[in-house]
Amino acid sequence: MTDELIVRREGVAGYLTLNRPKAIHALTQGMDHAMTEALLAWRGDDAVHAVIIDHSEGRGFCSGGDINLLRNSALNDGGVSGLQFFYEEYQLNHLLMTYLKPVIAFMDGITMGGGVGISQPARFRVATENTRFAMPETGIGLFPDVGGGWHLSRLPGRMGQFLALTGTRLDGAECLWTGLATHYLPSDALAEAKARIEQGHEPGQVLAALSVTPPPARIEAHAAQIARHFASDRYEDILASLAADDSDWALKELATLRTKSPQTCKVALRQLHDSLECADFAENMAMEYRIAARVLTRPDFAEGVRALIVEKTNDPKWDPATPEEVSNDLIASIFAPLPADQEWKPL
Repeated sequence: MTDELIVRREGVAGYLTLNRPKAIHALTQGMDHAMTEALLAWRGDDAVHAVIIDHSEGRGFCSGGDINLLRNSALNDGGVSGLQFFYEEYQLNHLLMTYLKPVIAFMDGITMGGGVGISQPARFRVATENTRFAMPETGIGLFPDVGGGWHLSRLPGRMGQFLALTGTRLDGAECLWTGLATHYLPSDALAEAKARIEQGHEPGQVLAALSVTPPPARIEAHAAQIARHFASDRYEDILASLAADDSDWALKELATLRTKSPQTCKVALRQLHDSLECADFAENMAMEYRIAARVLTRPDFAEGVRALIVEKTNDPKWDPATPEEVSNDLIASIFAPLPADQEWKPL
């Protein structure tokens, strides 16, 4: 166990409370291990009726994964330790996705990357006025992993493709409207919701009783534009469609895409396309692990983290530099099967 995750029992609820406030509760390998151990222990414990995932103090639920570990691995050990991190994190994602007891994720605050990976598999996903949801990986040369291919590809109206490519942040009302959240509660009602679940009340009924009507979802106003401009699985088509629209919204989204890794954007489109053909979540995670095994050590990841997170110069030099230079052969190599003894497998 680790002090970065508080594992405890309150009544009939098991708690997994993220506890790295200075890092907005970004996930470490130790946190992943501790969550997995607790979930496995509670799986056969009749005294635990539900699992609550939340966070201690701070302004976010979970800002992502341990990016510094991943970058150091890419630069110093050929991606070996980074891939071990991904392997175990994806096993946790799959365990949550297939867990038979109800899991309730309280996405109160920043919920990005790895935070999406541990909240989207939950049966109940609670947004609040503080929620800020995003999958921003294309900006650092990574890709929307931790099950992002599965969750985003199944949103209607090409919303998932839009979120994967642009990294757009959604507020709590927008999460509810898109289906990324199941309930919208004011943050000052969360303690009451948790207390009722601890007492044995059915989580869905508790959350329904405490839900409130959210503000209008701002993204709804652009749903038709998103469905039209992001309709193609070919990245060049999306860019051309936006370029042909002189609206302020299209110009802003086109400018956003021009800052992203062309390689990653093409990977994301293929990932979401292929995820829809996966028989189950395990097959999706095996695909994402193959992608991770290649993308982690390609130039764009270390460069993207340097430019946006380490040095904060915001001037990544992508390689390949343009969408046209990202060949079909390169994308195919990123998705190719791994040797049989290196493939990802669920717990």
